[in-house]
Amino acid sequence: MSDIEENNSSRTFLQNFGLVLGIAASFFILLFLEFDSNNQLLQPMAAVAILMAIWWITEAIPLAATALIPVALFPFLGILNGEETATSYINSTIFLFMGGFLIALAMEKWNLHRRIALKIIRFFGGKPNFIILGFMLASAFLSMWISNTATAVMMLPIGLSILIKLEEEFSVERTHNFSVALMLGIGYSCSIGGVATIIGSPPNLSFTRILKIIFPEAPEISFGDWMIMGLPITIIMLSIAWIFLTKVYFKFAKDLVIDTNIIKDEQNKIGKMHFEEKVVAVVFAMTAILWIFRSDLNFGILQIPGWSNLFGNPSYINDGTVAIAMSIILFVFPTRKSVDKSKTILDASVFKKIPWGIILLFGGGFALAKGFVSSGLSEYIGSSFVGLGNISHIIMILLVAMFINFLTELTSNTATTEMILPILASVSVAIGINPLFLMLTATLSASMAFMLPVATPPNAIIFGSQRVKIYEMVKCGFALNIIGILVITSVVLVIGVFVFNIDLEAMPLWAK
Repeated sequence: MSDIEENNSSRTFLQNFGLVLGIAASFFILLFLEFDSNNQLLQPMAAVAILMAIWWITEAIPLAATALIPVALFPFLGILNGEETATSYINSTIFLFMGGFLIALAMEKWNLHRRIALKIIRFFGGKPNFIILGFMLASAFLSMWISNTATAVMMLPIGLSILIKLEEEFSVERTHNFSVALMLGIGYSCSIGGVATIIGSPPNLSFTRILKIIFPEAPEISFGDWMIMGLPITIIMLSIAWIFLTKVYFKFAKDLVIDTNIIKDEQNKIGKMHFEEKVVAVVFAMTAILWIFRSDLNFGILQIPGWSNLFGNPSYINDGTVAIAMSIILFVFPTRKSVDKSKTILDASVFKKIPWGIILLFGGGFALAKGFVSSGLSEYIGSSFVGLGNISHIIMILLVAMFINFLTELTSNTATTEMILPILASVSVAIGINPLFLMLTATLSASMAFMLPVATPPNAIIFGSQRVKIYEMVKCGFALNIIGILVITSVVLVIGVFVFNIDLEAMPLWAK
């Protein structure tokens, strides 16, 4: 699960430039451009969209503050009334994120995430290449359920403790390549793991909601459906990243032997599994199972009916329902030992840790998508791209994957997807391609930025360890970016077609 890291340092030239440019560009559109004399909402909607896009890209003001612009401007400009705009900021997708985050916070509070990570790492023994694999698997698994940043912050000191011991025994020079491979392995795996589940990365959740806003009749994207497509991407990318790091770019001496007692000592520090951990583990496992099997799972030739069919109105129950129901249990169970004076597994103090900035960012993206549709701007943009219908659909998908992939090296992946998805939806309809193709590709590609420290918080955290030089990250990251583009395109075209019943030749009725 990824999150947003705001820059609290002094303002940069880019931020100041973006602040002025955004205002100037929006006023220029309002005063001097006319898109369609029969629709007076196109200009104000385009002005708001450009303002938000520029401010999001340059971070002229905090991302969450930019996300509130629709609340302030939509009613004044006649795009949506205040009530309609406000409803974008709280919905079932927000509750899915919130419930999942509460369970993740419980895992962190009671150290379950650390126990899982150490167990996985120790399982792979003392061979250096398998130690790296263990770290990567642990990082990816945890990032499927908890914040990418929290995972990287937790895994980094464990990795550094191994490196320090190894450097004392074999010298810094001899262990350098192993050090780089381990650090990059942790950072990259945090991003790769977020693709596997619908709550693993904010862009995934943004996609599901924006799809429903623009195409109300579109089929629901359930947790299980997403995992059938997302998990193979994670497995393939983890395997390739591990091979690239240990066999291609950063080869290291085979006689390096790592003392697994370091991991054993870390396990001894957290002791035996206590009552609170067991409760969180059971709730976590039950939640994952309920999410995966809630709705029908389509494997092409095999379909597994979901448990929600047992109820009179299965459509009434969504993944957000499950997330909140299971997280409430954690506020009910009493504790047997005191942590921060807690009397239950989770208490009121946990709400201070919920990333409200991300929730507002979600809402801003959803409001923007709703504005695109209600103003007619979505349809107008689509009609402008009719000429692209002659381009091969596969080429279009590859171009979208490449554009989003490299754009998110410099911008927030959540803000980027929320800006781009409504446009891609319109373009898809105009050129006669199933919107799921381009929208899924863009969403998944936003999590595959490996080149630069600023691309993702895990990249920045790993770079901050001072064990990785920028050229080393760029060298391996560029190759993984290209591989990621190809893997995502292939999986969407092969697995996505079956999971979401996509017809390669025809537009679905819900998109017409």
